[in-house]
Amino acid sequence: MLKIRLSRVGKKSQPSFRVILQEHTSAVKGKFIEELGFYRPVSKDKEFSFSLERVNYWISKGAQPTDSMAVLLKKKGLPGMEKYIALRNLKRKSKSATEEAPVQAPVAAAAAPAPVAEAAAPVAEVSAPAAEVAPATEAPKA
Repeated sequence: MLKIRLSRVGKKSQPSFRVILQEHTSAVKGKFIEELGFYRPVSKDKEFSFSLERVNYWISKGAQPTDSMAVLLKKKGLPGMEKYIALRNLKRKSKSATEEAPVQAPVAAAAAPAPVAEAAAPVAEVSAPAAEVAPATEAPKA
């Protein structure tokens, strides 16, 4: 699968990134298929330039932007980037879903005690003869 991602090329304390097209299994600083633009976050206006035609072409061929690239492309006005950013939002929703899960668990637990009570009844019958023996042994000691 092809990815459109950022690859750091700047000096120490002066980050600069290339926007590249690369196979997802390749190392980030490894070989890339095509350079699509650049991003300089340190400059005053945070320069971000890319070839819109090439990005659209590769997305149409099945390339997927990484999450950070999709956010940058969305800020530049490229439509359809929400589906690549959605993973971040799903993680936040899953935390709230786990908070709702305990609310549902007692409902399931309320249904569960009925079968457990039926299973506990035969155990009580078995323990009933033991209870009869216990008072008989206590009576002679008293």
